[in-house]
Amino acid sequence: MNTLESTAKIIKTILFFLLFVFATNTSMKAQSASELLISMDELMSAPKDKEAKVKMVLTDKSGKEKVREAVLIQKGRYMKLYRYTKPEKQAGIATLSLPDDKMWMYMPAFGKPIKISLLSKSQAFTGTDFSYEDMTGTSYSDRFTPGVVENPNADIVQLELMPMSMKSRYSKIIVYLNREHRYPEKMEYFDDNKEFFKYATYSYVKQGKYWYAQEVVMTDIKKEHSTSIFLTEMKFDQGISDDVFTVENLAGKKDSE
Repeated sequence: MNTLESTAKIIKTILFFLLFVFATNTSMKAQSASELLISMDELMSAPKDKEAKVKMVLTDKSGKEKVREAVLIQKGRYMKLYRYTKPEKQAGIATLSLPDDKMWMYMPAFGKPIKISLLSKSQAFTGTDFSYEDMTGTSYSDRFTPGVVENPNADIVQLELMPMSMKSRYSKIIVYLNREHRYPEKMEYFDDNKEFFKYATYSYVKQGKYWYAQEVVMTDIKKEHSTSIFLTEMKFDQGISDDVFTVENLAGKKDSE
């Protein structure tokens, strides 16, 4: 074998090794991102069931506030009921999230439940800065493909979530995940034009063996408007019946069972 052939063989070996290292590193990052996102979902849906009172404060650019109250009932990862109790004009409005990404809404004025389509989920949730997509019970790992973004902060790992469905309102979401406890501290949302337009901040607390978001603030940068959600009187693992999470119950007959 002459010198030229020997050199070419060495170059090929080096290139093969570098490609192998790159592919392995990419695969490990993808796996790590998926594991991190799944662990976040598992933390957020760890209780068998939970129930809380909700205070919602909507603040416009002039600082004027509107206050609403509601109840939140959730079982497992995919069943969630949200019902307004105050003020009077919102009282009784309810949304129900079910497995397979199904979502229903009940408005007393209509007198019957309405199924929310995938397209409708991109709309604002009852005039707030959250969309119906934000309020769904479906896990992030079921809706997004994650990747790890390098972050110099040792306490935070940054994930980039790309939607699996073209019908998502978001072109991507950046999640700032607490590295130790695996809960989100902040999420940045990008619209169809890939422009950053709103963000959510989370304040998690631990009650017993469970972490939960005691406060979530969603801020729309373009509208200069924010919606703050505060959870109080949180109760876990009460043995809530599946009958609570039915379309027939959206009018509120079995919430106390």
